[in-house]
Amino acid sequence: MVVAHTLASPGDELTVHTEGEYIVMVLEGAEVTVSHGDDVTSVDEYAVVIMPSGSSTVRIDAAGTIVRVFGARTVPTLAARCANAAEYATPDPNVADWQPWPAPPAGEHIRVYKCAEHPLEPGRMGRIFRCSTVMVNAFEPSSEPGDFTRVSPHHHDDFEQVSVQIDGEFTHHMRVTWTPDIGSWRDDEHQLTRSPATVVIPPPLIHTTQPHNGMRRFLIDVFAPPRFDFSEQPGWVINADEYPMPERPA
Repeated sequence: MVVAHTLASPGDELTVHTEGEYIVMVLEGAEVTVSHGDDVTSVDEYAVVIMPSGSSTVRIDAAGTIVRVFGARTVPTLAARCANAAEYATPDPNVADWQPWPAPPAGEHIRVYKCAEHPLEPGRMGRIFRCSTVMVNAFEPSSEPGDFTRVSPHHHDDFEQVSVQIDGEFTHHMRVTWTPDIGSWRDDEHQLTRSPATVVIPPPLIHTTQPHNGMRRFLIDVFAPPRFDFSEQPGWVINADEYPMPERPA
């Protein structure tokens, strides 16, 4: 994926040509006008916006943070400009080949999902939306103390964990699984990361994220392509009725 994290000022215009849909996160305080041809929409609150393929623009009307998430193959020019492009010159054999998911049956158009209209619910993991190329989990900003007796160390078999930190400090705990060869063992890592930042954890590292208490925190998880495991949970993907799932690879 390509993540573009922009601290935007009024009058800025983020114009891009893509070979697939992408997602725009309009975060607190920001106000934008998104346009794709004659399709023009204003967004003035925390929202997830799906943009169609082709040429589109995000015009900044009030200062704030904008996060855009693309499938890397849909924006080859942007991918080549990434600060860490050299790290992806050779594909990671542990990461599955990226393939887009099915197109929306109703066709591509600007879709706006206001987060306030989709409050967090018990039993549902965050606030998840997907399109044909990427998925986002739009959590809620919080200053509440975390319960560190209920963290969730886990791993992924074939995709990267990418977290975009908007506000606060987090420690990302990472562990390499032990194998029969003791020479392959590695010490645990505990990476303190201050916002703003984008954190990429490769498979199959065991990982969990610990927010620091006593300060406001805000984090968004992003995935490319969408996750099968989240999509298979009933009710987890809020806009699942607009985006069909492909068959899971054998």
